Parts: sequence; C-alpha cells; structure tokens
Amino acid sequence: MRPEVRRLEAAMRGLEYIAEPSIVTAVHLARSMEKPLLVEGDAGVGKTEIAKVMAGVMETELIRLQCYEGLDANTALYEWNYQRQLLRLRMEAGEAAAGGSVAAGSAATPTPPGESGEAGVDRLEDVIFGRRYLLERPLLRAITRTDAPPVLLIDEIDRADEGFEAFLLEVLSDFQVTIPELGTIRATHRPLVVLTSNRTREIGDALRRRCLYLYIEHPDFAKEVEIVRTKVPDVSDALAEEITHLVQELRGRRLMKPPGVAETLDWARALVTLHCDRLDADIVTETLGCLIKDYHDSGQFKAGEIDTLVAAARAG
Repeated sequence: MRPEVRRLEAAMRGLEYIAEPSIVTAVHLARSMEKPLLVEGDAGVGKTEIAKVMAGVMETELIRLQCYEGLDANTALYEWNYQRQLLRLRMEAGEAAAGGSVAAGSAATPTPPGESGEAGVDRLEDVIFGRRYLLERPLLRAITRTDAPPVLLIDEIDRADEGFEAFLLEVLSDFQVTIPELGTIRATHRPLVVLTSNRTREIGDALRRRCLYLYIEHPDFAKEVEIVRTKVPDVSDALAEEITHLVQELRGRRLMKPPGVAETLDWARALVTLHCDRLDADIVTETLGCLIKDYHDSGQFKAGEIDTLVAAARAG
C-alpha cells in the first residue's frame, strides 16, 4: 500500500471507518484526480458513510443531495426566495406611494435624480434578482464554497430519473452553472463528489464514464466483528462474534431485504442496551425487528428456526 493511501486509511480508521485497501485507494484517487466516485452496493454496506468520513478527514463541509423520483434541476441547484422578493417589491411600492404624496421640495425621492421610471424598474430587478435573494440548493452550494473544497454526497442517484442524470453530466464535467439573472458561476474549489447507488436502476454509461467506480461487498466475518467492536465499544467479544455469525447466516438466505452493516450495528446497540452478554432464542425473537425489515422475511423465522440460528451462532 502506498504511503499516502496508508495515511488516508489511518485517518479513516481514526474516524471509525474500517476500510479495505481497495476502498481507501479509490477514495484517494477520486480526491487526487478530482474525479467523482460512484459507489454501488447493497443497502447498509457503508456507501454513504464514505462521504461523511471524508468530510471529517478533510475537515470540511458535507453537502448532501438526497435523490428521489421526480427530483429536478431547480430543486437540486437553486430557487429564488419569492417571499423576500415580494416583500421588497411591496416596500418599494409603499415608498413610491409615500413619495408621491409629499409636497414639492420634500427630501423624499423615490426615484434618484436623473433616473427615469424605467431605469428605476431595472434597478429594482437587479436588486431582487441578486445573490441575497437566491436560495442555494446542494449543487450550487458545493460550487460556491470559496474557502475550501467541500464533500458533495449525491445519495441514491439510482432513485432519480434519467433526465436528472443527464443534467448532472454537465455539472460534474465543468463544475459551473449558469443562472440567467446572474450569469455563469464557476467553482473556486472542485468538491470531492461521492455518488451512491443501490442498483435499483441501471446508471447510464455517460455518467459512469465521468466517475471512478467502487463496488462495496458485505464485509467478511473478521471485518464485521471489528466494525461491531469499533462502533459499539461496550459489546463483549463473545457477543460481537455471535451477532456477526447470525447476521452473516441471514445474508446467505433468500431474503427480500437482507440485513446490512447498519442493521448489525443497530442490533448490537440494542443488545447492549438490554445488558445482553450472549445470544439466546428469546432475546433474538424479541429484537428481530432490528435486523429484519420486511413482513415476508419476518414470517420465515419461527421458534424452532431461531433456536437453530442461535445454536449455530454460539457454536461459531
């Protein structure tokens, strides 16, 4: 492992993210080459956590765009603050009306000397379509950061439609956007961009070509035990191993929603909260909702089946 990659691995581990060399190397390259990183894998394997940890490593802002069906460019980029604009227009109208009723020679001058009414309207348009009336959404916020490069997390890009994906191509290519009223805004610092996908929809080739690619598998037994011990320090060594054995057994079954690392950690915290040192059938039955999040999956586990799972987990 290269020294710079080893340093990044240590920094990520310091923030409790246990990563294989392939993950650390992909993140290092994305940062060094200023290329977006597309991370795919099952839900709960730690895709989103990469962006959160890198924001901590870089000591910068994490800007998150949560994708969903129907997400459009304006929602992701910017909107005008119509309420503030309308309030300013009403204030200007009130001042103009008050100025018109003042006697000649008064100090009230709703329109500056030498400025026609049309020029005043143009001046007002420049004001209400200025930066102070602009609501920055995640993509624009990532571009306008001037002090340091942020981390931009575009989460679950597979949930957005193909039209939004095409819009992203332009933004991720040049890191600039054009606002008709303000002109083109270019990024001072290119953000570290992490896109995640659960593969509910195939991502287009054009977007894939813009990105480095990383696929994250569920961790092996040793790594998952280490993750549990790191994230849930109060868990006993024996319980951490039993938890991991049982979860990995569940992943080998045909479940609609197999548990991810996130569910493993939730379950470990729940068992610690209940002061458990070892697994037994009763506690697994009572806390199964920490692991199984689908009605059809939960129906598979009857009392005898849970006894078998617990026995196998305790035997190692």
